[in-house]
Amino acid sequence: MQRTAFLNGHLVAFEHARVPITDRGFTFGDGVYEVTAVVDGKLVDNFAHLRRLSRSLAELHISNPYSDKEWTGFQRDLIAANGLNQGVIYLQVTRGAAERDFAIPSPTLSPTTVMFTQVKDIMGSPYARDGVRAVTMPEFRWQRRDIKTISLTAAVMAKRLAAEAGAQEVLYIEDGLLTEGGSSNVFIVSADGTLVTRSVSNALLGGITRHAVLEIANSQQLNVDERAFGLEEVRCAREAFMTSASTFVVPVISVDGHLIADGIPGPITREIQTRYIELARLGGCLT
Repeated sequence: MQRTAFLNGHLVAFEHARVPITDRGFTFGDGVYEVTAVVDGKLVDNFAHLRRLSRSLAELHISNPYSDKEWTGFQRDLIAANGLNQGVIYLQVTRGAAERDFAIPSPTLSPTTVMFTQVKDIMGSPYARDGVRAVTMPEFRWQRRDIKTISLTAAVMAKRLAAEAGAQEVLYIEDGLLTEGGSSNVFIVSADGTLVTRSVSNALLGGITRHAVLEIANSQQLNVDERAFGLEEVRCAREAFMTSASTFVVPVISVDGHLIADGIPGPITREIQTRYIELARLGGCLT
């Protein structure tokens, strides 16, 4: 099957999907993106992703070129064209193409829209089964991490640091407190069984999977505490896990070489994993 991409309202052969070299996404990283999981050919929690897309675009004063209904139709067409059963759809909107100048051009540019699919075995991942190792590093990103911007140099640097340390994720530490992972939100289970995750602010991205997990926790009547916490609390946790759209729920079994509990994914993590996958097969739990 020929791989197909989406470009500015049209499905095109992947190798023919091209944008101008003066596109501000290329020259400035002036754009935003979303990644939505696909399970059994269905989009997972997609309307929540599209709401966040609209928010990110509004924060950068970029017009949203399509309605949620139009985006969803394009996504479903792309899934069908690529025969995608399990994986992700990457969606990107930039301000558009113009001669390189930091000033935002006037009149308003026509945004550039791109989507493509990637096959990925999300549910069969060995990391989801066995857990990941994480390392910490000082927070060094900008102060608007709540915007899902395509400017991801910091994340690339952080992932390289993790790989060099034999780990799969980085945990950012700012003023002694954990903000989030390199591409994930982080949860811990405290000594009394409370599920703890940092509350949403400009300091971190409000993850869609994070929100879905909180919905699951509430439905399971788990005690939940949205607050900041430090590295020592992570080390003393009964369990830890991270969440993202492209990995779902993944146990964290060690941080900086220190095992979390006994280094084996815990029962609350496993229960949330199971429940999330069940809901993902139905299209998610967020509307």
